[in-house]
Amino acid sequence: MKKIILLATIFALCSFKPQKPVNVVFFGDSITEYAVQPNGFIALLQQRLKDEHKDADYMVSGAGIGGNKIYDLYLRYEDDVLVRNPDVVVIWVGVNDVWHKRLAGTGTDYDKFGRFYTALIKKFQARKIKLVLCTPACIGEKTDYSNELDGDLNKYSQCIRDLAKQYNCGLVDFRSLFHAYGLNNNPQNKDNGILTKDGVHLNDEGNKFAATLMYKAVIN
Repeated sequence: MKKIILLATIFALCSFKPQKPVNVVFFGDSITEYAVQPNGFIALLQQRLKDEHKDADYMVSGAGIGGNKIYDLYLRYEDDVLVRNPDVVVIWVGVNDVWHKRLAGTGTDYDKFGRFYTALIKKFQARKIKLVLCTPACIGEKTDYSNELDGDLNKYSQCIRDLAKQYNCGLVDFRSLFHAYGLNNNPQNKDNGILTKDGVHLNDEGNKFAATLMYKAVIN
């Protein structure tokens, strides 16, 4: 009887496979690129997972490059994301597609933005990768919709909301959430300094806010 129990125990130990951590890759532009730095939202997520003893269950990393637009993400999704074998990809893009129209005379036309985004979604979903889409947060933090590019930013954000619904993706609606935060915390209607350093890139408070929202979206 003892031999049977011993053999059963050995068999159980040999057949045991440690659970693979959920691999989450954040895919985007400079906002995501900076997020791996100290106090960035990815670094904050990594620390929170460690503090809550979940770092063996989840692995989070960033694949952000400054200046990227949706078509840049489409061109590099294989080399920068698929090679990591992700289980979840969080796409946060759109600011440069709108902002660079004014800043550099480039950007991405609305129709092309939707087509590239749709193609990227299909590529990931063909690999059975779970997606969380994020709307761009802001280009200027004024809450009365007097920022120069609010109209386009709202339009592109709605495109992302629609795609998330159509393709059954998760959604972090930074556009709406940043605006709501500003209504409560920006009584002077400042252009920046609430959640961003310059109206676009996150400050420490913005990174904390983003980390909290990302945690809710990707950590079970």
